Amino acid sequence: MKPIKKAYLAFLISLTALWLIAEPILANDYNFFALRYAVMNYTGIIGIGVMSFAMILAIRPDFVEARLGGLDKSYRLHKWLGITGLVFSITHYLWANVPRWMVDIGLLARPERYTPPEESSAILRFFDQQRGLAEGIGEWAFYGAVILMVLALVKWFPYKYFFKTHRFISIAYLMLVLHSIVLLDFSYWDEFIGPFMGILMMAGIVGALLSLTRRIGFRRRVPAEIYKVEFYKENKVTKITLKLKNHWPGHKSGQFAFLTLDSKEGPHPFTISSSWKENGQLTFMIKGLGDYTRQLPDKLKVGDRVIVEGPYGRFNFQEKKENQIWVAGGIGITPFISIMDELADSAQPNRIDLFYSDDMLGEGFLESVKMAAKLANINLHFITPKTDGHIDVNMITRETPEWKKSDIWFCGPAKFGKSIKNGFRKLGIDTKRFHQELFEIR
Repeated sequence: MKPIKKAYLAFLISLTALWLIAEPILANDYNFFALRYAVMNYTGIIGIGVMSFAMILAIRPDFVEARLGGLDKSYRLHKWLGITGLVFSITHYLWANVPRWMVDIGLLARPERYTPPEESSAILRFFDQQRGLAEGIGEWAFYGAVILMVLALVKWFPYKYFFKTHRFISIAYLMLVLHSIVLLDFSYWDEFIGPFMGILMMAGIVGALLSLTRRIGFRRRVPAEIYKVEFYKENKVTKITLKLKNHWPGHKSGQFAFLTLDSKEGPHPFTISSSWKENGQLTFMIKGLGDYTRQLPDKLKVGDRVIVEGPYGRFNFQEKKENQIWVAGGIGITPFISIMDELADSAQPNRIDLFYSDDMLGEGFLESVKMAAKLANINLHFITPKTDGHIDVNMITRETPEWKKSDIWFCGPAKFGKSIKNGFRKLGIDTKRFHQELFEIR
């Protein structure tokens, strides 16, 4: 099982187990409104719990990236948590309101309202007095969070607007934290679930405040200016070389960085296509896949100021198998160009085969890839799908006799990668030996 699946399931199971330990409803006779109260507590705990975890991931903590295998994996988990938070928030809202609506129209008898005994603590009485306010805040925060989460998930919503609006989820989150603290069953604070949720929400608050103040990743930001711009028209790739203005910690081949080329557009993640030579320069190859990237050749000029944030990622070719198989599709060639640039300066004792597929490749770009492969002593297999067919496992194993002893590194479209991975799995290759960069961070 992938680390992100393990982390996701472990978190949900842990929260559920802690709730079950603390929730007395399971030992009582059935009562609808008592069951409703328990389910509302459960859905609320899961909802605010996954949102808190997502807020923590949003600040890009190094230790989480290392455990999950890269920032791209962290963002995939962040997306899953967001979807889960959306589902449980809607469920929580329905359990809270549908019974009220049924009472209003006479389908259910109105239950007696719970009031804390006179001898209750002052804190408990105070929280009970704030229930109406907390419910109102939670309802408006719910509406805002649902709208923002949906906009984050739909692909037609432009990235530049997503970048500007997504951080406002932090405001909704802070309102939901207040809602949760006031309305969480007071008895839970005497169980492990209460302090655990308190710590989780405190960490989430830190993440929300960093997001609102745009401080996420600020220590990794380096100012730079454009040193050189090249455009490969046939395959719609813009190659830009940057001159860094401050200290860069260095990067491993295959890592990526966030580039802010336009403050209105915000930062975009792009793979670094050059190895680190301590000369203060970084190169990026950017495919014109959307409105923003297609306009770059006309917008970028030598001397333009940009911001680089990074490096990030674990797609860094650190496995030490005897041989390696690389598979690239389209602009997925960029991390391999970076590692070939690095290997050109050192001896390469093991066999490496690079299978590269692209239908929109001009001669200039292809020649640069061929030269990089030659200098790094890499066996390049270039495939044009329209004439040669698509790369598959049969083609790879036919061309690489030692494939059973090789690690496989893939970067390209998700469906292409899934096909290659499934093919090797059927041949008995452990999926831990298949390394893939996830294209979609959003």
